[in-house]
Amino acid sequence: MVYVIAHLRAHAGKGDEVAALAAPLIEATRQEDGCISYDLYRKITEPDVLVFVETWKSRAAVDAHFIEPHLKAFQAAMADLLAEVRIEVVHPEKVEVI
Repeated sequence: MVYVIAHLRAHAGKGDEVAALAAPLIEATRQEDGCISYDLYRKITEPDVLVFVETWKSRAAVDAHFIEPHLKAFQAAMADLLAEVRIEVVHPEKVEVI
């Protein structure tokens, strides 16, 4: 299994907008081959900090997800809403930061 942890920091006051725009992404992603789980969390004390926690069957499944139209649409919609993004792909033998 491969895990993806995507840390998002929205611009001040934009966390609700990011979370709302993520709903269709989450629904579509959960239907992808290789997706075991795909969840979004928010820090209660920092509502503009959001974290996707994902579990995938393989790195190939993650690669396929990265080119899905629903992910590309979400990324385009987030371009002006996010101040910071850090994505970690956690393999059994290493961690990639992309």
